[in-house]
Amino acid sequence: MTIQWYPGHMAKAKREAEEKLKLVDFVIELVDARAPYSSENPSLHQLLQNKPKLVVFMKKDLADPSLTDKWINYYAEQQITAIAIEANNKKDIQKVIQSGKELGKEKMEKLKAKGVRPRPLRAMILGIPNVGKSTLINRLANKKTAETGDKPGVTKKQQWIKVKKEFELLDTPGILWPKFEDEEIGYRLAAIGTIKDTILPKEDVAAYILDYVSSRYPELLEMRYGFQSYDDIMEAFEQIGRKRGCLESGGMVNFDKTADVILQDLRTGKIGLISFEQPE
Repeated sequence: MTIQWYPGHMAKAKREAEEKLKLVDFVIELVDARAPYSSENPSLHQLLQNKPKLVVFMKKDLADPSLTDKWINYYAEQQITAIAIEANNKKDIQKVIQSGKELGKEKMEKLKAKGVRPRPLRAMILGIPNVGKSTLINRLANKKTAETGDKPGVTKKQQWIKVKKEFELLDTPGILWPKFEDEEIGYRLAAIGTIKDTILPKEDVAAYILDYVSSRYPELLEMRYGFQSYDDIMEAFEQIGRKRGCLESGGMVNFDKTADVILQDLRTGKIGLISFEQPE
């Protein structure tokens, strides 16, 4: 199954990002720590060309830390700087600033050698929708400069934001690629809330989450819902729905409400620290 989702403003955002790329010294690409491969936009590879890049793993507080460490090491082997952060952690925000300064150091030295007056580093922040770009920018600037929201696609235009005297950041709208040829990628992004809940049936996404957690993190499934495995997905929905009060008149389980519970439990970390991918 091919999942297509490419609103017009995303095509425009990609064109604008390409035009502005020559204005920046390096790029900060955000990915979701729970699904770094799926949340990295392959269409940006050609766009970024030879620009230095800092990869920031967002929402590390929701991801499996052992797998996050594997991903950081994987990027290091590719000669790419990668760090994992939690946006509300001040030390993590400082780590982003320090990593950016290190990445832009060579460019600043070249400008200085040419006699160019010192100026702030210029960076472009890129990432798919709802990965946490606006939240990170607000933390870096230590004030609300970018609009945030828990729905994909809140940022609709580019804007420059000053971060003390360290950076000038170019925020950009989230950019998705035109379609997901790999159905698995679509389900992972739907599970973590990157693509809108209307793109794929919620019950299918919730079933995907339960199947994955049952196979990789059965102990977390038992801690949250009271069982590690099941013979039939409907049986699992029944148990969770009854336990969480997702009932209709007559005592029937409302599967739609049950799916909502499963999605929110995953996205808020109530099931536990879960990652959907590891480097291979």
